Amino acid sequence: MAATPVFTLEMIDLHCHLLPGIDDGAPDLQTALDMARMAADDGITDLACTPHIFPGMFENDTASIKQAVAELQTRLDAAGIKLRLSWGADAHVSPQLLDRLRDGSVPRLNDSRYFLLEPPHHVAPPRFEEFVFGILAAGYVPVITHPERLTWIEDHYETFCRLAESGAWMQITAGSLTGRFGDDARYWGERMLDEGRVHLLATDAHGSDRRPPLLAEGRAAAARWVGKEEAGHLTLTRPRGILQDTPPEELPPLPQPGARQKTGWLSRLFRRG
Repeated sequence: MAATPVFTLEMIDLHCHLLPGIDDGAPDLQTALDMARMAADDGITDLACTPHIFPGMFENDTASIKQAVAELQTRLDAAGIKLRLSWGADAHVSPQLLDRLRDGSVPRLNDSRYFLLEPPHHVAPPRFEEFVFGILAAGYVPVITHPERLTWIEDHYETFCRLAESGAWMQITAGSLTGRFGDDARYWGERMLDEGRVHLLATDAHGSDRRPPLLAEGRAAAARWVGKEEAGHLTLTRPRGILQDTPPEELPPLPQPGARQKTGWLSRLFRRG
């Protein structure tokens, strides 16, 4: 199915810690409302509330998340904030994850086949590829969150390349492309974009001051690497397809490597050096 080229002010954010008081995101309702206003002002029309599910630390589940989303949507509507909420979770790698996807206690994005999968930040999990392949074989599409920010990406970069080629999706944080997370995250984010390995941009917002819900700046940065049309796919076409549970093969394919001008890799090397 051919997708209509798109680069509008409308954007969809599928990774945001907006729900108040249930993880390390918005600590209270006022912060959540402030974040929601910022997102709407930035051009985000739809936002998935994706709190952490981390056994032993953040014991959220589908029922509690959906209830919290419904309550927050009521608050947004009453405050006149034009933002449509859906649900999901930032699900950490765990041995029970596939079983919990099957029994429905870990939510998928808007009840689609897609869900956010968060690897450990500092340590590569053992048999990670095998773990992801098992999820793919079960019919789910894991969206691996912020690989560019993982401290172990340099030693395991080919792992993410193979996973993307095998059907896993990659989500880069918008702020990584603007330097909010340092030079290393920017380097890996730009490299993955330039090599055609990024499916989505999202904010991964956790507050109104620190890590705010700003997506437009990332879209603009992405456009400099892969063009306006692909930047629109990263922030609207593919996210909308996820919310509608569109099969991956019916969504815009990733661009060919080297979509940016040939000097792109030089700028990465100088910044990293």
